[in-house]
Formats: sequence, C-alpha cells, structure tokens
Amino acid sequence: MNSKNTTHPEIWLIRHGETEWSLSGQHTGRTDIPLTENGRRQAAALKPVLAQQPFDLVLCSPLTRAQDTCQLAGLGGQMELEPRLLEWNYGIYEGRKTQDIREETPDWSVWNSPIPEGEDVAAIQQRAESLIDRLLTVDGRIALFAHAHILRVLAGCWMADDARLGAHLVLGTASVSKLGFEREDRAITQWNALHG
Repeated sequence: MNSKNTTHPEIWLIRHGETEWSLSGQHTGRTDIPLTENGRRQAAALKPVLAQQPFDLVLCSPLTRAQDTCQLAGLGGQMELEPRLLEWNYGIYEGRKTQDIREETPDWSVWNSPIPEGEDVAAIQQRAESLIDRLLTVDGRIALFAHAHILRVLAGCWMADDARLGAHLVLGTASVSKLGFEREDRAITQWNALHG
C-alpha cells in the first residue's frame, strides 16, 4: 500500500513512554525497564494521532518499553522488531546519571567520550546509517518505535550523516517527530511533538 504519492519515505520517530529511569535521568540502554503507569497513558494518548495516518511499515526496538508503546499506540498488529533500533549500548555507564559520571570523569558526554564495554558514537552511527539504507528503500510512511538516543542519532545521520548532531535534539517521552524531504534534501519536518 502506498500511503502517499512520493518517491521518498516519510519517517515517524516515536519515543517510548515514560519509565522510572527516564524520569530519574539514568542512562537506560539495554536494561529492559517497563513503562510507568504514566508512560502507559502517554503511549495510549498516541493512538488517535497515529490512527489518522496509514503506515506502510512499522518497526520497533525489541525492548519491552518500545513494544508496549507500539501496542498501546495501536500499531502492534503491524509491528516488526528491528534490532538496529535498540538503544545506545552505554556499557559501564548503564543505569548511571551524567552528573554522577562527571564526578569521576569531568566533561563526560555520551556524544564525545569513550563508552567502555558499550558503543562509541562511530559504532552507533554505523548502525543508524545501516537502518537508514533500509528506510530509503520504502516508498511510503514508516513508524519507528524506539528510544531517545538512537532516534536522535538517526535524525543527525538523516540530516547530515553525523550522529553527534543528535546532541542538539531533545526528545520527550512518547514524543512524535518526523523525518522527510525538502525537495531532494533530507530534512526534519517535525520535532518532539507531545500529545499526552
């Protein structure tokens, strides 16, 4: 089904709803934290927004918080798990807050610092670019259910082949953003829209 007369995909980036760690500011990479009750409400609030559009492809991170968001938002029946949408692997920093890490390593940033036992920015950029290559083969509307950092990395790579640009793009829980085209140029067409 072609939901749009275009030769380019329209990509909707949907961050999962609130979790205890997103609330506290802890780096939540591969730890499979569930949604809070508020996170479940946020995800359900996406249903009427997403129901207004047909989606040609729905991809979801394998982590529970993303899958539950996809289900509650009404697109679970189309969901295809996509491992490249897993959150950044924070290695030894998993579960820690930036302010606490900086007590040991001043000026530490996920965007610029080594991530022992995890992914550095070059590795996550390679993963994002591999996924973008797949997305560019789709002529239609795509929904991606995933996590803040990987979605920010995708946006940076989409705009300028630079994951580090994601440092400048903030994403709230259960937010909806869109990637598309301005003529032949890849562009962000909506960012961090909140509906809950």
